[in-house]
Amino acid sequence: MKLGDTLLFASGSLRGARSRTLLMMLAMSIGVAAVVVLTSLGEGARRYVVGQFSSLGSNLVIVLPGRSETAGINPGMLLGKTARDLVLDDAQALLRSPAIRRIAPLTVGAAQASHGGLNREVVVMGTTANMLLIRHMDMGQGQFLPQLDPRSASPVCVLGATIKRELFGSQQAVGAWLRLGDRRFRVIGVLAEQGESMGMNTDDLVIIPVASAHMLFNSQALFRILIEAKSRDMIEPARRDAEQIIKQQHSGELDVTVITQDAVLATFDRVLRALTLAVGGIAAISLSVAGVLIMNVMLIAVAQRTREIGLLKALGAPPAEIRRMFFAEAVLLSAVGSIAGLVLGEIGSMVIGQIYPKLPVGAPWWAVLAAFGTALITGILFSVWPARRAARLDPVAALARR
Repeated sequence: MKLGDTLLFASGSLRGARSRTLLMMLAMSIGVAAVVVLTSLGEGARRYVVGQFSSLGSNLVIVLPGRSETAGINPGMLLGKTARDLVLDDAQALLRSPAIRRIAPLTVGAAQASHGGLNREVVVMGTTANMLLIRHMDMGQGQFLPQLDPRSASPVCVLGATIKRELFGSQQAVGAWLRLGDRRFRVIGVLAEQGESMGMNTDDLVIIPVASAHMLFNSQALFRILIEAKSRDMIEPARRDAEQIIKQQHSGELDVTVITQDAVLATFDRVLRALTLAVGGIAAISLSVAGVLIMNVMLIAVAQRTREIGLLKALGAPPAEIRRMFFAEAVLLSAVGSIAGLVLGEIGSMVIGQIYPKLPVGAPWWAVLAAFGTALITGILFSVWPARRAARLDPVAALARR
């Protein structure tokens, strides 16, 4: 029998038992759809994290006070010691590195902001004009902090979009005065609305010069130092230079942690890819359940079609031809069920994308191919026993339905 005839015969057999065929296709499609939806969620989480890190800036190196070991613990804490603070002199010294383009020292604290009888608690960030360039932030109105000596205080501030809306409403904020704690600052700019990035919502920030923040908080310590390397190839030299310079600044002791954006991103990428594979593998287990269903139903079909199989064998159909017929049925079931599952999975991914628009949901190509291939292989493997059982039937006994 030719391949086309075999497929036509198999499709006719499947159409003859519509309920049974639909149930087997449904089981297969649910398994494939589960793989597609779960891998879409995992891949969406990975893309979201990658996007969040990319929004922090490019060629980024970050200096944190305190030395963190692989366990994430500062060993000085166990001995009752406190990490030495990072200060502006440390930040300025980093500019000696030929691999570093610019730096932005950061000081972060909270203060009461008030204007025109309205007040609220705000997060205040002290930094320099380079912060705008390093973090790739956009201005909505006015200008960012002026280019000043980092040690020079200036009573100016830049507001996040939410702070401007809550304290100034529809009034013009640029040029107005804002009280932070016991000090007054003139608003010179408003950031464009950007939302949250890696746990920091720039819309809720008030940004002032770093020296002014030190005066406001009565502290000279820096929260961290952002470094922009001159190019992607210079990120690692910039990291090494930063460690060496800070070590010299701190009397030969390396008591800071220097991390690169690429290193953190690579770690998250590996973890989230492994998570995507894990959830995809768990979902693929449902395909084996569908395969068992196909096997059980096809065993029942063998019993129900005993006379038909006996007639085929009596007409000269060899055992290999009988096996091919059952394999063809399994392939058709698996293929149609897989295609239906892929469609259901894509619809499910689209629904999730509508519910969580910030999550870039989308199944990776390998997951789609793996789901389709696994479904086909599962269907064929679990059809081996029914096919062999049908091929071994004695034609005389089969025609007599014994």
